[in-house]
Amino acid sequence: MTPSRRQFLHLAVGVATPSLLSGRACADIYPARPVRIMVGFAAGGPNDILARLVGQWWSERLGQQFIVENRPGAGSNIATDAVVRASPDGYTLLLVGSSNAINATLYENLDFNFLRDIAPVAGLTRGALVMVIHPSIPATTIPEFIAYAKANPGKLSYGSGGVGGITHIAAELFKQEAGGLDLQHVPYRGVAPAITDLLGGQVQVVFVNLAPSIGYIGSGKLRALGITTTARSEALPDVPAIGEFVPRYEASSVFGIGAPKDTPIEIIDRLNKQANAALADSGFKMRLRSLDATGLGGSPADFGKVMAGETEKWARVMRLAKIRLE
Repeated sequence: MTPSRRQFLHLAVGVATPSLLSGRACADIYPARPVRIMVGFAAGGPNDILARLVGQWWSERLGQQFIVENRPGAGSNIATDAVVRASPDGYTLLLVGSSNAINATLYENLDFNFLRDIAPVAGLTRGALVMVIHPSIPATTIPEFIAYAKANPGKLSYGSGGVGGITHIAAELFKQEAGGLDLQHVPYRGVAPAITDLLGGQVQVVFVNLAPSIGYIGSGKLRALGITTTARSEALPDVPAIGEFVPRYEASSVFGIGAPKDTPIEIIDRLNKQANAALADSGFKMRLRSLDATGLGGSPADFGKVMAGETEKWARVMRLAKIRLE
């Protein structure tokens, strides 16, 4: 069953919290010991790097260590489950990502309900993907690619980093919004092998993060047709947003911080305030740009709305594409 948007927004405004008095008492001394930030992916990736950036910021300003703990597996479900089961005292946090919004529909038998069981703390970043094609495809624009794909149904393949990942469903959304294109999906165990096969012409299209593809775009080995966010990327200013040609198209990687439900709102607000201070800091912004990401920011309720919206959006895409994992 798809989680309820209302449930997540309910948590976002702090309805399900302990008494105001006990919450304030906790916040007055918080943090009194090290805090864990659970990351559902291996060390060294963008998820891990972002968690360490915000953890370092909090450590320096709140006087306690914020320690990243990597719990990879099941598309971040292992880490999410650990946070759901943790004490709601602010000492176990979750790096929330688009995978959480996707998994709510992708996995049928989860032991938790993400929108119900994780309270939003702070929105951190929104990052773009880029649609890249092999240069052998006779298209230099999105409209030309759509026309070519419609003239050659079933003959083009797109690679992804795996079933149900953002690189998969961003392509599925493009297929749907571009008029029901017939593109064949080839899933890989990660984006790197998908890029390798795209370079070799085994697949013709990949929707990928900017970092692993920008060098190939600059050298002409791959051709960039469009950015998946509504705005163009500073890294590729001459590449249009896909939405300039496919009006309802938008796909991005969203990241933020969550906590177990019932975490005192005073603790959530304290973390949120410092997260927003980081996003306003010029040095922190530069670090985010190195990750090809832009700051999100806002209140816990704002981040709650973002994640509820992402969950609903990707649920529609996956149902139409019949994407599901057990």
